[in-house]
Amino acid sequence: MAVATMTEYGALPAVQITAADGAEITVSLFGAHLLSWKTGDGKQRLFVSSQTPLDGSKAIRGGVPVIFPQFNVRGPGLRHGFARVSQWRMSASGGDGGHAYVELQLNQHDLAAEHAAAWPHAFELTLRYTLQGDALDVRYTVHNSGTAEFPFGVALHTYYDVGQLEATSISGLQGQCYTDHHLQTATQDYPALHFNQKHDRLYQSTPTLTLNTANATLHLEQQGFDNWVVWNPGQADAAALTDLADEEYLRFVCIEPARIDQQLLAAGSSWTGTHRISCAS
Repeated sequence: MAVATMTEYGALPAVQITAADGAEITVSLFGAHLLSWKTGDGKQRLFVSSQTPLDGSKAIRGGVPVIFPQFNVRGPGLRHGFARVSQWRMSASGGDGGHAYVELQLNQHDLAAEHAAAWPHAFELTLRYTLQGDALDVRYTVHNSGTAEFPFGVALHTYYDVGQLEATSISGLQGQCYTDHHLQTATQDYPALHFNQKHDRLYQSTPTLTLNTANATLHLEQQGFDNWVVWNPGQADAAALTDLADEEYLRFVCIEPARIDQQLLAAGSSWTGTHRISCAS
């Protein structure tokens, strides 16, 4: 049976899970942040900036930041919400010969005083990460445990280590409507999205995408979310980010399942989104 091992990542308390085939994940309790995913062949599939603080002083750039209760500035609160800068609790772990999982939770009692004051709602978030073969499954649940509805937005802001940006493409978006960082709306009329400049696009959700890199092909699936967000800062924006080395933008692409617009969740109700990433090579 798989056993969760407590470890450290930088100065952050973290939990590590290893599957029977050698696949491994490391999740920080700070933000329920997935920091590392190695497939059974030992290859790292996620990117984490060499310049990001790993001491809980600010949000981590890289891995999988967990967004709640708002995406970016689409809400009145902290940009991208408080979930990614809060201390979560490990609530369960286990597995068998075929899979291994770890589950983390956060509710209103776990929040720092400033976040609790700004978000006067009872809630519970649950993140379950499951390793199974060369696939990683993420199950994200938002539960309204209070007596009044509240608005929320969510995302799993995944940074993929692509090795070489120029050799990277995304397929599965042809014919999809998107809005870019200039707030211009268009339809992608070409089969594959390549990266030779800044990309910050919000697409309507499709069930599956394929990320093609120099090192691997990753198949991405989602249910429950409304959007795909595709982002790479490009050279100029990367140079302006203090927690990213100037040339590191050439090593990653962000593809995130999201519900960017806040929607109401009734008292006593729950929302669940799932995301599967499977590696073909």
